[in-house]
Amino acid sequence: MANGILVFAEHRAGAFGKTTFEAMAAGQQLGAALGQPVTAVVLGTDAALAQEIAGYKLDKVVSVENALLSDYTPDGYADALEQAIKTLAPQFVLMPHTYLVRDCAPKLAARFGRDVISDCVRASVADDAVTFARRIFLGKIDADVVPVGEPPIFATVQSGAYRAEQAERGTATVETMPVEVGVVRMKPEAPFQEVKQAVDLTKADVIVAVGRGIKSQENLALVQGLADALGAELAASRPICDAGWLPIDRQIGSSGQTVAPKLYIALGISGAIQHLVGMKNASTIVAVNKDPEAPIFDIADYGIVGDLFEVVPVLTEEIKRLKG
Repeated sequence: MANGILVFAEHRAGAFGKTTFEAMAAGQQLGAALGQPVTAVVLGTDAALAQEIAGYKLDKVVSVENALLSDYTPDGYADALEQAIKTLAPQFVLMPHTYLVRDCAPKLAARFGRDVISDCVRASVADDAVTFARRIFLGKIDADVVPVGEPPIFATVQSGAYRAEQAERGTATVETMPVEVGVVRMKPEAPFQEVKQAVDLTKADVIVAVGRGIKSQENLALVQGLADALGAELAASRPICDAGWLPIDRQIGSSGQTVAPKLYIALGISGAIQHLVGMKNASTIVAVNKDPEAPIFDIADYGIVGDLFEVVPVLTEEIKRLKG
């Protein structure tokens, strides 16, 4: 009988990304709500990676090993995960919603005759029934999805829906599971490398973002001063990047980066849905806008109706004063 939650611990270049720990946090919360054990599975032959995951509150960590798993291929990963799932028989398989998972998860689920509930933002439990929520129509509404049929149930967790630091620490045992991998039809190439000047805003704890309200490129120095005072990364809505005022790697939104910092300060950003989907999972959102009806205020935790050219200097000086 299927029981438990299996979390796929994705790693690249010998390291786990924060999305792995976000998926682990989702698995731990779901396991606690259902009273079921949580197991993490790590693919490859790097024992150090399995030991790192074993430092979290899990029933166990399973190191699925085969030399062909040292580099990602959809054939190899699907073969390995299929064998792990059949052996461990989990009720739910949770995976981070990354490009790698989007590539192999449908292939894997199809082998079990199952669908994938993708890009989930939460899972709720009522009377032992699990309901997953996923955003649709560019985040305008949430759709509740209730899985039916036999397990395993496959679901992917949206980046930022849970926080990596929510994953509880603990001590787990590590088990080794050698697996057979069939024909691998793809030859892995060198991993994609972003340009050197690119910035990964997903790793920032504090972000100061600016929109059309900044009026001109020369005024960005004002916002940069606030970002410097906070130790924050500077970001922007699409119009600012389209105008060339900031590089494209600073863009937040559906056509830019999706972030979930601890603090997000939106300056002169009206709050178009294309921007909101990229930052609405921030822990605390502060908005400054002259228009009291701006949509950004609908999701802001704190809002200031005012001119950013008057507000930002005051904020900057006050932060400097508090920091001594």
